[in-house]
Formats: sequence, C-alpha cells, structure tokens
Amino acid sequence: MHTISLSHLAFMFIPVAVVLAILHRWALGSGTAAYSVLRMLVQLLAIGYVLTFIFETNHSLVVLGVLAVMLLVSSWIALRPLNRRSGGVYLKSLLAISLGGVTTLALVTGGVLDADPWFAPHLVVPLAGMIFANSMNAVSLAAERFESEIDNVGYLDARHRAMRAAMIPVINSMFAVGLVSLPGMMTGQILSGVSPLIAVRYQVMVMCMIFGAAGVSTACFLWLLRKEAQPLVS
Repeated sequence: MHTISLSHLAFMFIPVAVVLAILHRWALGSGTAAYSVLRMLVQLLAIGYVLTFIFETNHSLVVLGVLAVMLLVSSWIALRPLNRRSGGVYLKSLLAISLGGVTTLALVTGGVLDADPWFAPHLVVPLAGMIFANSMNAVSLAAERFESEIDNVGYLDARHRAMRAAMIPVINSMFAVGLVSLPGMMTGQILSGVSPLIAVRYQVMVMCMIFGAAGVSTACFLWLLRKEAQPLVS
C-alpha cells in the first residue's frame, strides 16, 4: 500500500483551510471547527502510538480494557445533544450500546472472521471502533429526537419517531453503497491490492454489523427510557 508522506498529506489541509475561512467570514463558529481539526490531529497521532502498542500485545485484559474505555466514552458522547442528562440516562446509554455493540462484535469476530485468539487486537479493536461509533451516533440521534418529542406526544409515538430518525443515516448509507459511495473498509482493501470481490464480502459484513448494532442499541435505549416516560405512555 502506498505510504503517504507528510508533505503530500499537507495538501489535504487546503480544503480544510478554505472551509475554515468560509466559516470565519460567515461568523459560523470557525473557532470550534478549527479546534475540532486540531483535536482530530492530536487524537489520531496519539492513537497511532497507542494502537501500535495494543496490536503487539498478547494480553486479553489489555484489549478488554480498551473496549471498556470505548464503551464508556461513546455512551457519554451519545448523550451530548440532550438538555437534561443524568446518571440514570447515562447508564441506559451504556447498557444499550453494550448490548447492541458487544453482541455484534462477538458475532463478527467469532462467527464470521473466526478470530484466533478471540481477542486478536488487530481485528477486535478496529471493528469495535466502527460498531461502537455507529451505535453511539444512532443512540445520540434517538435521544435528541425522543427528548424533543416526549413533551408533545406519548411514549410510543416518541419512541417510533426517535427510532426512525436514528436509522436514517444507516439506511441511507445502505442505499448508497456501491452506487454513490465506496465505504472505508472496501476502499482501503482495494487500495492495498485486495480483489474487489473479496473486499465486497468484507463490506457486506461491515454494513450488516453497523445496521444491526445501531438498530439493536437504539431499540434497547428507547425501551429502557419507557419508565421515565411512563406518565406519557399512549
């Protein structure tokens, strides 16, 4: 696979600078966007060194610790759009993402890829990242929509609208894959020389695991909210 030099990588900051200039000119929070770019750089550089260590480890506890941190952080970030956050809601988010994400991860690594050992870091950690991140986004969309709807409609209506809104990005990506977009895993494998026919199989696996994990996590989260919304159950 072609190694990108730092000087060539710098070209990709040209469109970033253009967008930041537009945001600054239109007074649309260029400072926040610039901070996000800087934070992205720091986080990715740091995780590069961390992953190098993790991929070379042979201890299951290290991998399990990484997964635990990913779950804790993703469950917290999922609730960021909410105006009313509490420890109880955080625990519901954590439980929902864990149920949907961990079960899907176990199915992929154990049933599809037959990982050996079962905690193989180079498989488990990247796949967990994709699964937990998409579950986090779906739960976040559902939480925001549920909060905005529950004061006006009953629990069941709010739940259905929240679930529908949460699944829109995932469903749209499934409609677009292969026609509008070639997703990350498939593109990466093709660039590294893997046959497109093999890359397609991996991408099918990824799309199914994302759809399943996001859907299960969202449904669990909304179901766990039923008691808090009990007075409004229709």
